Amino acid sequence: MRRVLLALLLLASAGWAQADVFRPAYLELRERGPDRYEVMWKVPMQGDARLGVQVVFPDGTVQLNPPQGVFTANAYVERWQVVRPGGFAGQALRIEGIERGISDVIVRIERQDGSSQVERLLPQRPQFVVLAASGALEVARAYFVLGVEHILGGLDHLLFVLALLLIVRGGKRIFVTVTAFTLAHSITLVAATLGWVRVPGPPVEAMIALSIVYVAAEAVHGLRGKPGLTARAPWVVAFSFGLLHGFGFAGALAEVGLPQQAIPVALFTFNVGVEVGQLLFIAAMLAARWLLVRIPMQVPAWARALPAYAIGVVAMFWVLERVRAFWA
Repeated sequence: MRRVLLALLLLASAGWAQADVFRPAYLELRERGPDRYEVMWKVPMQGDARLGVQVVFPDGTVQLNPPQGVFTANAYVERWQVVRPGGFAGQALRIEGIERGISDVIVRIERQDGSSQVERLLPQRPQFVVLAASGALEVARAYFVLGVEHILGGLDHLLFVLALLLIVRGGKRIFVTVTAFTLAHSITLVAATLGWVRVPGPPVEAMIALSIVYVAAEAVHGLRGKPGLTARAPWVVAFSFGLLHGFGFAGALAEVGLPQQAIPVALFTFNVGVEVGQLLFIAAMLAARWLLVRIPMQVPAWARALPAYAIGVVAMFWVLERVRAFWA
């Protein structure tokens, strides 16, 4: 029975890990003159084919030149220009194809005055209305929501936090550990986003996955009566690896970009959104732990290690996938 459960766990974990490979599609519109825009449309690849999502512009939009497309490591990128009398303000843009749950889409509109609008389109909301202008409050709202959605959709970061929670006990120790992780990734998020530090993205993503493997292994060792550094000084591990995870957050923010007229606001609210999403996840996990402890049931000793093994399997899968992506 133990072997059957472990086999099912490994199969489920592999399928779960596969879901983290894909990235959102990205649409960028840059205003280049009266009613004229440059379009950049980046669509993730699925194997050797691009995902079947298309931009649907409002009526009256005229394409000025054929799209010029190139394949990158994991996406297909097209560029062209369009013109629409009266511009796009007040008009609806739609992404066709995401209703089938293929991919989320990040949309960024950059105006000539330096202001911008950022939206995240989901399968249940495949369109949005272009605003005439966006002030500081609109920028703050958009980047706060992006921060929350990024952390809650960032399975690797959440698994790292969950692995820490498998080891750390006690409200004070959890608070100090989470604070150390938050401080560390805030430092590298700001440094990388503002260009003070530059690191290659693919190796960082592989190292982030490896950090999850390390903490998952520490959780297993602890259950075997051999607590490691994470159990003795979790804030040290959280801070050290938090610096690494901050580069991952910065990479996600780089995909969207920052509005030139409100960089501090966008950067601050994105980071706040990440923290709020992270705290919501921690609260949910602690509530689940509290409920499970109070359910009267017998749990075999070997079953207590299954969550740590599941996290480790998923993370190791990511390590191999990400190393292959930049090593090949």
